[in-house]
Amino acid sequence: MTPPVQTDPRVDAYIQKAAPFAQPILEKIRAGFHAGCPDLQETIKWGVPSFERNGMLGGMAAFKKHVSFGFWRAPEMEDTDGLLGETRKSSPMRIQAKTVADLPTKKVLVSYVKQAKKLDNKEGSPARKAVPKKPTLKAPKYMLDAIAKKKAAKEFWGTMAPGYKREYVEWITEAKREATRDKRLVQTVEWLAEGKTRHWKYKNC
Repeated sequence: MTPPVQTDPRVDAYIQKAAPFAQPILEKIRAGFHAGCPDLQETIKWGVPSFERNGMLGGMAAFKKHVSFGFWRAPEMEDTDGLLGETRKSSPMRIQAKTVADLPTKKVLVSYVKQAKKLDNKEGSPARKAVPKKPTLKAPKYMLDAIAKKKAAKEFWGTMAPGYKREYVEWITEAKREATRDKRLVQTVEWLAEGKTRHWKYKNC
């Protein structure tokens, strides 16, 4: 029995924030990964959508004029349809598309995902290590009240993963002066309303 598709709301948000030209490209890549490996897990790593199983399978990223995607173990894969090219030796995320027409067919994309899945099953595959979860850090009431006053900020806060929420909570609560805390709180609400995580400046979103 095929497992149900597992999606991550952060990936949904990433695609929605991408430029209009990039959205259908990202959706097709995403669908191809799920078709080739139905039991994969979506996540966000280094600020971009990534696909995992035992280890990393691949990922995708939207830029101003193109979308890049690739496979984590591309150097070990057979490039049966000339999709990977020589660039796979320097970076696994070098396949580029400016339009949906630039993408490989679904059949080809799925075949490459299945290759990545087989490598993921091989002995010696870099398995995901269990990382101890940090205890839940509750946002103070004054912070939640401020976020609730701006609809867009409240909606984005509701979609954020606990780790991203923690970054904002720590930033605000660790302020040593009340004036600094208030300034950070205003900035937090502004960034949340724009759909930005705490460290958005360092992401390739």
